[in-house]
Amino acid sequence: MEKQDLIYQKLLELIKLDDLNNEHMYKNTPASSASIPVGISNRHVHLSQSDVSLLYGENYQLTPYKELAQPGQCACKETVILCGPKGALERVRVIGPARVQTQVEILSGDCFALGIKAPVRISGDISGSSGLTIIGPKGSIQLTEGVIVAQRHIHMHPEDAKRFSVENEQVVKIEVDGPRGGILNHVLIRVSENSALECHIDVEEANALGVQSSSSIKIIE
Repeated sequence: MEKQDLIYQKLLELIKLDDLNNEHMYKNTPASSASIPVGISNRHVHLSQSDVSLLYGENYQLTPYKELAQPGQCACKETVILCGPKGALERVRVIGPARVQTQVEILSGDCFALGIKAPVRISGDISGSSGLTIIGPKGSIQLTEGVIVAQRHIHMHPEDAKRFSVENEQVVKIEVDGPRGGILNHVLIRVSENSALECHIDVEEANALGVQSSSSIKIIE
């Protein structure tokens, strides 16, 4: 095979990998009795119903595509374009159902591509955060705030919190196994009756630690 053909084949593999990341917002890994399953999140958008109407048309309803581990949440068929002062990100997945406020969760590297400075925040904490433009098939919206890099966290049911001896909003350390594994600090515990046990880290963190389907995560402090 010629060198040019090898380069072309490699590009196709990279494109397919990017499509996979966009199709599956949270890739869940199995848990044992001593470990916590991992949800690996890519960039995504939560929209209010009023913004759904602005982007897709009046009275439009989001179309569920894939159920996520957290009860009631799903990846939707809809995608948007995110535009900042320096660039744009296409085909960014919308997560449903619609929320009270629109929120955009991006990766740290996306800040350079977009030309913005998004703070590391827990979901819902968007006051004073970054803004950008969201473009849909029927319109666009200009956010003055609402763009964050998600703080790593662990969703838990109250029974899980008892089992792991932790409390809501407690900050812990976690250990990831494997040849590229390591320790992550500043992991927030989020306890709710509507939550399923799952540690959320983003694609960049997962890649750095070599997290895969056989990985396990443990609370160590």
